[in-house]
Amino acid sequence: MLSQCTMASPVGELTLVASEQGLRAVLWAEERVGRVMLPERRDDPAHAVLTQAIRQLSEYFAGERCVFDLPLDPVGTAFQKAVWTGLNAIPYGETRSYAALATAIGRPGASRAAGAANGRNPLSIVTPCHRVIGANGTLTGFAGGLAVKQWLLAHERGERALALA
Repeated sequence: MLSQCTMASPVGELTLVASEQGLRAVLWAEERVGRVMLPERRDDPAHAVLTQAIRQLSEYFAGERCVFDLPLDPVGTAFQKAVWTGLNAIPYGETRSYAALATAIGRPGASRAAGAANGRNPLSIVTPCHRVIGANGTLTGFAGGLAVKQWLLAHERGERALALA
């Protein structure tokens, strides 16, 4: 059985989910049903991985952490996992297009598939899917909403991020 807890953050309440192997998901308060499939969970705020995740996410939001160092346990297809690994290679404060992401994982013709895998990323913020934007530089879909995506990107660039309602 998976363990979960919630944490308050500048971008809203986050639900963190962990297995015994590592962090499985970071979910949004307004999570789209079925975006991340998770079996039964129990509340366990003392779970070691969840405690680490709360500490590291708090450091990230305080501007004290640029890279997460957590055991991760995402569930997905081999292609999805390749995309999620590619996301972790995008430096803090930078962005990449879906096409650049697809090329970086060795699948240059798969930008739409990379976009779909990006949208299924279960580890929002920790695996930085918010760093992927449209080829023309516009912000595109994000599970937490475009305002949150904009906030996260501004935060990482060291800009004063607008308060979220």
